[in-house]
Amino acid sequence: MWKIRRGQAAPLSLTLYSRPGCHLCDLMRETIRQVSTRIPLTLEDVDISTDHELVDLYGVDIPVLMAGEREIARHGVTAAALEAKLRRMA
Repeated sequence: MWKIRRGQAAPLSLTLYSRPGCHLCDLMRETIRQVSTRIPLTLEDVDISTDHELVDLYGVDIPVLMAGEREIARHGVTAAALEAKLRRMA
């Protein structure tokens, strides 16, 4: 898990379901890092390959970015779109 805090706002807590070697997952992580320079957030990166239930749930349908129980993005998202979604949630 990594944390980035900017300003006084409480960080949004996000979870990224991914797996090693997933190019789309790497792109999603980079997008999240870009957005995290403008919006305070915490990110838990969950490797689904270590949990059979998560593999059954997501399979190759990753990455999936969640805020609590709410899906924020699947497969990919632009930095602008992610930032807009997160600002609406904050």
